[in-house]
Order: sequence, then C-alpha cells, then structure tokens
Amino acid sequence: MAEKKKSESAGRRSEDQQALDRLKGLGKGMVTEVDGGSTPTFETPLRGKSNILFDTDGYLKLGDKTETRKFMNLGQARTFMQTISVANKLKQFIREDLHTSIRGLYYQLKFSLGDDLDESLFEEQSESNVLVEDLEVALGAKREDFHLTTDRKGVLAGNIKLVDKFGGEEVTIDGTKQGRSGWMIPSDVDNGMEIESLNANYVLVVEKDALWQRLNEDRFWQKEKAILITPKGQSSRGTRRMIRKLADRGLPIYVFTDCDAWGWYIYWTLKTGSMNLAYLGKEFSIPNSRFIGVTMSDIERYTTTKCFRELCLV
Repeated sequence: MAEKKKSESAGRRSEDQQALDRLKGLGKGMVTEVDGGSTPTFETPLRGKSNILFDTDGYLKLGDKTETRKFMNLGQARTFMQTISVANKLKQFIREDLHTSIRGLYYQLKFSLGDDLDESLFEEQSESNVLVEDLEVALGAKREDFHLTTDRKGVLAGNIKLVDKFGGEEVTIDGTKQGRSGWMIPSDVDNGMEIESLNANYVLVVEKDALWQRLNEDRFWQKEKAILITPKGQSSRGTRRMIRKLADRGLPIYVFTDCDAWGWYIYWTLKTGSMNLAYLGKEFSIPNSRFIGVTMSDIERYTTTKCFRELCLV
C-alpha cells in the first residue's frame, strides 16, 4: 500500500514537472535570445477566427498561423511583460503546490508593479485571461496543468469509481453513493484523478439540472446502466473533459437538451468544441456524440391536431 501511494505521488510530481519544464523552457529560450544579442520573443498560434478550422474528424482546431511578440516593440512591450509575469506566477504555483482560480491569478498580479507606481500590471481580468490562453496554446498544455482552476458546474451519478489524489490524500469517489446531490465534477479531472472502475453502457448528458434531479431520484442511472451527467446549462471545462474521458473509454454519448437555439448550441459545443477552445481541439469535444429529444422536424411531424387525434384513438 505504501509503495502504491509512493508511486502515485511520483506520478503527480511527474505531471507537475512536465508543466514546470515547459515554463522553464519558455524562459530559457528568451535568455538565449538575449545572450545572442536579439530581443526576446514570444510566439504563439493565432487564435482568431481566420485561423480556426473544422477538422475532418468533426471538431474545431487551430490552423498553422502564428503571431510573434517582441519585447523591444513599443506596441507589444506591455503585453510581452504581462505574459512573462503570468508565466512566472504559474511556475510559482507549481513549485509551491498551490492552486488558484484565473480570477485569483489576476488579483495576485494586478498590483505587482509596486505600491509606489501609479500603474497596475493589469487593468481588467480579461487581459490576464487572454494571456493564460496564449500560454496554454504556446506550451501545449491546459491551464489545469498550471494549477489554475475554473468554475465547477457539472454533476455526475452512476456506476463509476474515481480515485482523487489531491492535497497529499487519496479519496475514492463512488458515483453510486452520492445521494440526491450527485458528485460535483471538479475543474481538473486529469491531474491526480483516475477512473478506477466503470460499469455503464452509455452516458446521458442532460441540459437541465431539474431533469437530472428527477432522473437521479428515479435512479435512472441504475435501471439503465448509464452515467448520468448534467452540465447545468453550458458545460464547464471540467465537465467537457470528463465526458471526453468517458467517450475515450468507448461509451456512447447522448445529449438531451431543449429544442431551441441555446439547447442546440450546448449540444454542438460538446460535439465539435468551441472557437474559444479550438486550441485544445479533440480534448474538449466529442464528435461521435448524438442528440436525443424533440427536433425541429418533430414539431412539424407531430402537430397539435395530429397529437390530439392520436390521443383520441388510444
């Protein structure tokens, strides 16, 4: 048992070390440029609409266009400095084994230029958010790898057991014993978390939390041998990654949403990914997912008059 925990701890350290090495590599590359008499640069794939493609496998991804920021460029110097400050802070989080939200990151860096300066490093959180995304795509990592967390929204129930290794402890989560509330899916389901066992035929993703509660109360997941998930509207990053991991285990993914523009958008985001996260491509999309529920053609096929007549014939 002690050997198992030692191995798991080493695995977590290895994950952190990979993220740390990528951040260090970014800094070492810039030092090399300075030593060579050049201005330090930061290159990242362009994340604009012009560089977003639809892959033949059925998901959104980034193209090959890149942009380069130079420290000695007057128009890019501030953004360059902000980027390096964010990268340095992320390195600190990993080294100290601390986690924070992207909003927490913004507040920790906002006034880091000093109290005696009449200027902040960041004026708005939107500035630091964009730079986190730039570092994700430039270094080929997810923000969760850098110990950044996001909102938890999704809820899960079903015959699944997960092992969560966090804060020096190991906890086994049993999806069949989470009561009426279910298991709240965290923002990071990759680092320090593994699926220990899974016994289900498919995954049902239900848009509305109220309907999820109704199905959970009926123990739908037990009767149907399914994993029951609600993203409670638009899916969070953690929920999308969890569904992707279940799809990678070979489970069919069915998405049950309202037949309106928002419902279809929620489904399509799960299926193809989003433009904002196109740089993470297939990791946040499930091209093989299927929609179930009322469709536009059903509205035309089953008119009120026809339904009434069929009801009278029963």
